[in-house]
Amino acid sequence: MDYAKMSTELLARLGIRPENSGVYAGDWLSPGGRPVRSINPSTGEELATVYGASRRVYDTLIEAAQAEFLRWRRIPAPARGELVRQLGNALREAKSDLGLLVSLEVGKTRSEGEGEVQEMIDMCDFAVGQSRQLYGKTMPSERPRHRLFEQWHPLGPVGVLTAFNFPVAVWAWNATLAAVCGDTVIWKPSPHAPLTAIAVQHILNHVVARLRIPNPFFLVVGEGAEPGQWMARDCRLPLVSATGSCEMGRSVGATVASRLGRALLELGGNNAVIVTPSADLDNALRAIVFAAVGTAGQRCTTLRRLIVHETLLDDVLARLATAYESVSIGKPWEDGILMGPLISADAVSAMQQALAEAREQGGEVVFGGEVLDGPGNFVRPAIVKSRPDMPIVARETFAPILYVMSYREWDEAIAIHNRVEQGLSSAVFTDRLTEAEIFLGAEGSDCGIANVNIGTSGAEIGGAFGGEKDTGGGREAGSDAWKNYMRRQTCTINFGKDLPLAQGVQFDLSDSK
Repeated sequence: MDYAKMSTELLARLGIRPENSGVYAGDWLSPGGRPVRSINPSTGEELATVYGASRRVYDTLIEAAQAEFLRWRRIPAPARGELVRQLGNALREAKSDLGLLVSLEVGKTRSEGEGEVQEMIDMCDFAVGQSRQLYGKTMPSERPRHRLFEQWHPLGPVGVLTAFNFPVAVWAWNATLAAVCGDTVIWKPSPHAPLTAIAVQHILNHVVARLRIPNPFFLVVGEGAEPGQWMARDCRLPLVSATGSCEMGRSVGATVASRLGRALLELGGNNAVIVTPSADLDNALRAIVFAAVGTAGQRCTTLRRLIVHETLLDDVLARLATAYESVSIGKPWEDGILMGPLISADAVSAMQQALAEAREQGGEVVFGGEVLDGPGNFVRPAIVKSRPDMPIVARETFAPILYVMSYREWDEAIAIHNRVEQGLSSAVFTDRLTEAEIFLGAEGSDCGIANVNIGTSGAEIGGAFGGEKDTGGGREAGSDAWKNYMRRQTCTINFGKDLPLAQGVQFDLSDSK
């Protein structure tokens, strides 16, 4: 495969030029900020340069988003849903190209890249249905001839900060629902993945132009944390949705809270699987390897801790080493590859530092962990025989390191599982009903996602996604997530001739002296 020709033709089809504005506010603006270079993590080569926003241009964009919100909120919700429906169709047409761009820009395999675009399509379908189901509630009033009800209104311009590992899907989780709710959306993508954001914005613009309606979608690319900090501090954004590390979330959450805004946080996960004596080890093994190695260990739902009953430990370690040996590592756009690169040289260094600390703390690297020769940020996934009290085990390293430890009693397994600060995804492999039910109950997993006999990654958009503790408490997609993007209003109508007060309070002016 001629990589240079493939990448050049792909960028041209998606509307990306060698140098691009990274700011869209109804038009592509002259951004005035620093350059952001998109680097292919598999080759180390530059794909294209994007110019980020200066503070002046950022303010221009926010003002445009505010003005467009006043127009967009007047469009009926089902008509807003039609825009999202047509966006889904456009993404279906661009699925192969956009999925390939995800592979080139962030190192996901072709299957994972196209799967991410499919997740966007699924969110469009979900949001279209939601556009006709923005339900309020009517409840009985204690006062005669009064009607009491709740209704929902658009919130305003919404800021969305996304991470490199899901460069487009997480935006869709937020943007499709926010759009049908009547909000405008300002997207600040990861500086590792500006091209996928620009490609999506071009697709959006074509759909909007066909429909001749207001465009609720805005884009601001920037280098480093500064543009995200502008958004967190900006009182013109009633909601900021941020996906990334726990450290980033603490900063964004505190800043948004200080101005009494809303923060929707999807942060790190130090996810675990418990393997019990009754588990189907063949199924467990397949789930464990995908959860630990998929996306090169760079998912927030990646499996990082494996808690195995002591009678199975040696067998599971041997099976895992054999399975890891068969994982094909290489350029993720090529057929047959199961694991691509880490996102950057810094990520490679962080993995090596974590493995060194694990050894110092008494862990044994039983497989992998090496940095592979050649260009790109390729590593071999690592299996580390560990103890649950090792400090490194409690810290999330965004890399394919699987810490394997043993337990003796069921209560001990649950305690080990819940002892970390994060609380995103979790799973147990068991054929015992009591263990499954306890794991899913109040005494079991303390995570936002709890699974039985499947792995920790691969959530479907029909269920609310998010976690507890240091994972931030946010929920996106599924269930009633649409309420994040709206404001609730309680209304009372008096259609009688009297004015009775609630709680039996008397206030009769005729009796006053």
